[in-house]
Amino acid sequence: MNKRTADALALASLMALTGLFAWRFVDFGVLPFEDAAMLMRYADHIAHGQGIVWNIGEPPVDGATDFLFMVVVALVHRIGFSLEIAVRLITISSHFITVALIYFGMRKVQNAGIIPAFLSASYFAIGAGLFLSAAYFGTPFFALAIAVAWLLAQRLIFSDGGTLFGCVVFSLVCLTAGLIRPEGVMIGVFMLIAVGIVIPFRAFRQLAMVFGGIFLALGGTYFVWRWNYFGYPLPNPFYKKGGGLLHASALRTSIRAGLRLLYVFIPAFLLSVRCKSAFRMGVAFLVPIAGSIGMWVLLSDEMNFGARFQYPVLALGALSWFPLVRTLPDDLCLPKFASLARMQKLAVVLTAACVLGVVFTQEVRGSAATYERDGRYDIAVMLSEYADRGYTIATTEAGLLPLYSRWRAIDTWGLNDQWIAHNGVITQEYLEQREPDIIVFHGFFSPLHPPSSELSGSSWSRQVLRLQEYAESHNFTLAAVFGVSPEDTHYYYVRADLPESEEIVRRIRSTDYVWQGNGRECENYADLVAPGHMPSSPEVTPADADTPRP
Repeated sequence: MNKRTADALALASLMALTGLFAWRFVDFGVLPFEDAAMLMRYADHIAHGQGIVWNIGEPPVDGATDFLFMVVVALVHRIGFSLEIAVRLITISSHFITVALIYFGMRKVQNAGIIPAFLSASYFAIGAGLFLSAAYFGTPFFALAIAVAWLLAQRLIFSDGGTLFGCVVFSLVCLTAGLIRPEGVMIGVFMLIAVGIVIPFRAFRQLAMVFGGIFLALGGTYFVWRWNYFGYPLPNPFYKKGGGLLHASALRTSIRAGLRLLYVFIPAFLLSVRCKSAFRMGVAFLVPIAGSIGMWVLLSDEMNFGARFQYPVLALGALSWFPLVRTLPDDLCLPKFASLARMQKLAVVLTAACVLGVVFTQEVRGSAATYERDGRYDIAVMLSEYADRGYTIATTEAGLLPLYSRWRAIDTWGLNDQWIAHNGVITQEYLEQREPDIIVFHGFFSPLHPPSSELSGSSWSRQVLRLQEYAESHNFTLAAVFGVSPEDTHYYYVRADLPESEEIVRRIRSTDYVWQGNGRECENYADLVAPGHMPSSPEVTPADADTPRP
């Protein structure tokens, strides 16, 4: 069997494995996760010519950090695909392409054999990518760009700097990754440093000049455009989640997620200590991985569903281990596999099969996730029948409810609201100005379980208590307090003077509400306490403003 035929069979097997895994373990009949639904709302507005806006007719808001992914989704939606299919088509295709890219990248760029390339691509195939796609996240699309960039960086490393054309292509792909998600810029810089550790200084100087020139010219043009378009330099969530602080808890979460994704590749990096050349390569290949994990100290890790922020390091790891062990048999004078006796070969194969079986089983179990119905979606679909009335919903749950209700929406946490993100927390005055008609919030209390003083001081609870205070002082009806525990609930308030107020309240109360994540049927705790006997909320002072969200 010639090399081309063997590669074709290996690729066909990888595609079949990935497809079988998707069919057997991934549920694609689920709803968008909250953060993914936010981006889909922006993409829908772009596709219909409204611009990058959270509410049609209002100024642009950069709440969707996956800029280029959002634009591509909008384009696919524009040509006739539903919004949901557009997202899935892009992300699932990206995952399959990345699997194939890892295999052929290792074969062509790293000169790896069929077995290590197949194993590395298989490990990536059964990772979290398809589950993230099922939840409607654009992470697989971003991971594809990172994989392409890292392979191009390795071509420069293995050719001592490569050609001017190679430098330009690498820089353009890094810029593209930065347009997909802002952290792509930082990962591109980490890759540039990695290349600089290995190649001669003269070649690196050329690469750095090309890289810097492209980012200053093209990236700078984009940066000036977006600053002018949105009115501020960074994506809106950065102001809410960053705050100019270092987030130690986010760093710890990122490190744990990185170790969980990359534990099988750690021995390769440890073995790189065996000689000077391998160690230098190990340090270089570690830079993008360590940088991609460590940079999350700059932001809080809310909405980090399935470690999606760290997921691209899986592509980096899958494409980094083999060059570190390629010369291991010669360096340690180990016998070639072909020179072993028959029983020795059998022992090696059986041992390797057992180890790989355990690893693959753990990966399948670790990646698997269960998705359930979500009562917020049911409420949103019901509210969509009133979408043409010009009503406004103010909510902490700014994913499914705004997307599927199609109401004008206030994201009270601020990820999609410029004023709140830049001023820290929603205020009574801001609510007075926006005049919401329905208020929905996720609280850690209920009529049966008053807010604890410990929780009431957090930024999240300050927001929630202000929403409750506004609702109870502005003639709102408490329609429902849904939850499976009185300590974790969704509150629904409806303004009493709406023409359809009684009808909407009745329909909310009659909803078969299911709790997010676990699919359990909820109680309506508002029905269990007599009107006028709601526990009072503790007073919250401005000093509590910087307390982190629970």
